[in-house]
Amino acid sequence: MNPDAKPLCEFKRLEQCLKAESTPFKASAQQIIYHECFEKEHHTFVIQTGIVEIHRQSDDLLIGIVTTPFILGLTAGMMENQQKYTMVAQANSTGFYLPAATARQLIQNSYLWQDAFCWLSWINRILARRDMQLVGNNSYSQIRAMLMDMAEWDETLRSKIGVMNHIQRSTRISRSVVAEVLSALRQGNYINMNRGKLVSINRLPAEY
Repeated sequence: MNPDAKPLCEFKRLEQCLKAESTPFKASAQQIIYHECFEKEHHTFVIQTGIVEIHRQSDDLLIGIVTTPFILGLTAGMMENQQKYTMVAQANSTGFYLPAATARQLIQNSYLWQDAFCWLSWINRILARRDMQLVGNNSYSQIRAMLMDMAEWDETLRSKIGVMNHIQRSTRISRSVVAEVLSALRQGNYINMNRGKLVSINRLPAEY
């Protein structure tokens, strides 16, 4: 069993549990998923179709790009001064939202805490892997890790996301450094790019 595999069975049970008291949404590409009620109350989001970027509001750092299905905000509002995030659709996206307190009560009533815990454990694993790749590493190691992650995306997603922009927004490494490294990797035939998008990786050296 792949420990990084998304827990889809648990997602389906949570989705069925939460949708009865939810509000649906649709978002076009590059549109922020937003409603006035989000400012007044914490919400849980179930993203059913599309591709969504998640940004940290405090500094607009790109935390990651999520492919559907996905649930965000199961623990929203449980701690004071909790970090806030902005979601931006990168393709036409659909889903629903509901107050986070309501979501947790529905989960309690349906005895689905094990499914919720499984989902949150998977998210923690993904974030821990991201920390291992980025925190405390030099610029090249961070760029290398980002390229390896992008290589695992499907072709449709890679065709939508510019390599330089994605790496710079995710790491805050200067654009000049990212450009220099990408240029060297292309010249060495380590990576293949087309119009700024990653096509494939041949082999990435461990050191720059």
